[in-house]
Amino acid sequence: MVATTTSTSEGWSSRWAFILAAIGAAVGLGNIWRFPTLAGESGGGAFVIFYIGCVFLIGLPLILSEIFIGRAGQTDAVGSIKRVAAQSNASTNWSIFGAIGATAAFLILSFYSVVAGWVLYYAGVMGGDLLQAIGAGEPFRGALEGENQAQVQQRLTDMFANPGLLLAMHLAFMGATLFIVARGVHAGIEKAAVYLMPMFFALLIGLVFYGAIEGDMGDAFTFLFTPDWSKLTPQVMNAALGQALFSLSLGVAGLITYGSYIKEGSGLGSTSALIAFADIGVALLAGLMIFPIVFAVGLDPAAGPTLVFQTLPFAFQTMPAGALFGFLFFVLILVAAVTSSISLLEVPTAWGIGERGWSRAKSATIFGGGAFVIGILCLLGYNVLSEVRPLGFWSLFENTDILDTIDGFTGKVMLPLGALLTSLFVGWKADRTLVRSVTGLGPLAFGVWRFLIAWLCPIAVAGILMTGLFPGLLPD
Repeated sequence: MVATTTSTSEGWSSRWAFILAAIGAAVGLGNIWRFPTLAGESGGGAFVIFYIGCVFLIGLPLILSEIFIGRAGQTDAVGSIKRVAAQSNASTNWSIFGAIGATAAFLILSFYSVVAGWVLYYAGVMGGDLLQAIGAGEPFRGALEGENQAQVQQRLTDMFANPGLLLAMHLAFMGATLFIVARGVHAGIEKAAVYLMPMFFALLIGLVFYGAIEGDMGDAFTFLFTPDWSKLTPQVMNAALGQALFSLSLGVAGLITYGSYIKEGSGLGSTSALIAFADIGVALLAGLMIFPIVFAVGLDPAAGPTLVFQTLPFAFQTMPAGALFGFLFFVLILVAAVTSSISLLEVPTAWGIGERGWSRAKSATIFGGGAFVIGILCLLGYNVLSEVRPLGFWSLFENTDILDTIDGFTGKVMLPLGALLTSLFVGWKADRTLVRSVTGLGPLAFGVWRFLIAWLCPIAVAGILMTGLFPGLLPD
């Protein structure tokens, strides 16, 4: 029998601790890997500008909505929605989108840890290469000296074919995530954010300067900020809107959970704006870090998902101090992955604490262990289970392996559905007096925000959901 909802009790020590943790939750592989990939595939400038608009008009209202629910509810996502619904004389069945978010976070964590394991492996490879360079008295030489492009690219293929290696990396990354979450909000999540986020921004800015000095910053600026509006097709617009939701971790109830640890104060509007600005800033800086290097060595910016793991390692081989900055690049991605994975595990962990009455250690272990097991199936989908198609009966997923199926289902169905229900609940069901008192918005800001969350967000997110399920709806 489900326990009565209880407060998860812990809270942030300061507003800035929450902001750093929330930025860490939003900033992850979606910004450092997925954004440059989509920008490269979508022709650059037009995609980037449309994406920025989506973050402010769609993402920002949803950020504030999720934080509001958590701040008002003061417990896990499901329990917080129930409390807000009760205070608003609405049905507590609206808590279904909290359950959808918690389930999505759990499933995403399962494959996110596998992909982060790839990053961990490459950080190890580049770290070993740097040590060799230092040992040879050439600390500023290029990366992976002596390997040709085919050999550099073969590393990814060889890694996929090695289930033992993939398992070890997956275990190490999930173990680190579980350790941090099990320590609690103060000793674990907050401490990780306070130390890791400044490190992340220092590495990011340093690598942007490296790209500006050794790469082709002029071509990168032109590519990212000069729009070719003929490339802004319905598919590109849909991809930009989806990226805005994905990069901000909306629809997985992460900001509801983090918002529940805010114990005092207001200013939720300015806090939400800071998170949105940080997300955009990191995405743009990631582009300015990666594309100068790509253009400088004459590689294809539209290389797709292999951009980070095959294209860039070869690019670092041809550049001064490539061994050093190649290592720092993968450390940067690893830090981003850790801060996001923490928030993904915290969502179901908080549910176990608030709804089931479990201890934090028990809840984190159950959900971390469960995600680890599912992740094993994901990584085996690249080798011994490569022929398995979990949703092969569904035309949308008939040709996707285990990892891509979970990724596709959560991204195309669960995230937009969770975001859609969030916007409908906050825009139409939540008590306006409660919303205004908790968010601290002035009359004008409240009016604009409520219009966006009640009208624009549901329409836009419903469009993502429908086109995700029925791609044929988008014209060529």
